[in-house]
Amino acid sequence: MSDAHYEATYLVETPLPLEKVAEIMAGEQSCGTFTRVEGETDELRERARANVVAVRDLGEIAQPSVRSSWLDRKGLSAPSRRGEVVVRFPVANVGVNLSTLAATVAGNLFDLGEVTGLRLESLKLPGAYRKQYPLPRHGIAGTRRLTGIARGALIGSIIKPNVGLRSEEIASLVERLCDAGLDFVKDDEIAANPAHAPLSARIPAVMSAVRRYQDRTGKHVMVAFNITDETDAMRRHADLVAGEGGSCVMASLNWCGFSSIETLRRSTNLVIHGHRNGYGAFSRHPALGIGFQAYQTLWRLAGVDHMHVHGLGGKFAQADDEVVDSAKDCLTALCDVDDRVMPAFSSGQWVGTVGQTYHAVNTSDLLFMAGGGIMAHPGGPAEGVASIREAWRAVEASESVDSARTKHRALADAFSFFAKC
Repeated sequence: MSDAHYEATYLVETPLPLEKVAEIMAGEQSCGTFTRVEGETDELRERARANVVAVRDLGEIAQPSVRSSWLDRKGLSAPSRRGEVVVRFPVANVGVNLSTLAATVAGNLFDLGEVTGLRLESLKLPGAYRKQYPLPRHGIAGTRRLTGIARGALIGSIIKPNVGLRSEEIASLVERLCDAGLDFVKDDEIAANPAHAPLSARIPAVMSAVRRYQDRTGKHVMVAFNITDETDAMRRHADLVAGEGGSCVMASLNWCGFSSIETLRRSTNLVIHGHRNGYGAFSRHPALGIGFQAYQTLWRLAGVDHMHVHGLGGKFAQADDEVVDSAKDCLTALCDVDDRVMPAFSSGQWVGTVGQTYHAVNTSDLLFMAGGGIMAHPGGPAEGVASIREAWRAVEASESVDSARTKHRALADAFSFFAKC
């Protein structure tokens, strides 16, 4: 692949010949339509048309994933087959335009009448093209620098209850979580700018607590304020966080959109914690939507520093191997620059998932966030943090967590309590 092209890999399902559908896809997303048109010269096609690089037949399936009225109208009722299709696109068709890049590799492909399933699995970008987009302003190294955590997993939690607490109550809880020894605290994705805890009051109140703790201990606890909103409001709230000495903001990526996150990235030096809520709508069906490798590639071009990957053995639908692959995608550079982002593990995490997480990803360059796994510990949040930190210490030292729990009361209490939940 040259610097003049990028490649997208798809899972395609169709009752038509895979090679034919692959060519339709390439034409639809470049200079073609369902028929040759005036002005579509051979020279233009040579310069601007996408090309099919590879087609791999994966075999017939028992039932098509989705119905197509187009196929019904054509009377095409043959069994569907699945295949892997790789399409190479000219960079010049897109330029440095993230929204159009997404519209090109996804867009109308999902609506093609010829397919009964289509999923964008991965994107491969030339280094020269990737470097024209923002890099993470902080990523893994910057997050460690700002928190002062040079090694080991960063231990975090989420403000609970999700909504309903007033600004002063949230500030009191954050102060308690700081005292408990956390490295990172974040808002819930549904708690942004509610009437009972507006950001204009919540940010100063919370940061006052963070500064008091930092003055006593020298440690800066990173708080990810959920500033999800329209673009101008996000910029105003990011400025308020920065003015109060904060280091991080959070945004719900899917609902803000690429343009808002790109604008936010250009306008602030804060860490951007990317929350992927809603991603299940893009990914949960195995034959539809967007796989995480492609998804996180697009958002990395917007300049996010952290990406949610859910958690092992968690409360959501993703299989553990999908969570692990997602984390590894975040930890893999897209080209020859360090554009890795820190994977954020959450969703039902507790001491019992520490060992499998570490051994699966083989690194501690991650955020390990536990809500109930910290807040509901029978000894209180401080014991909850201590139990998770001890579990991480044990696995990083190649010691079994079972052995460590015989010597660490908070860890033993966590297992006794949460194993019954």
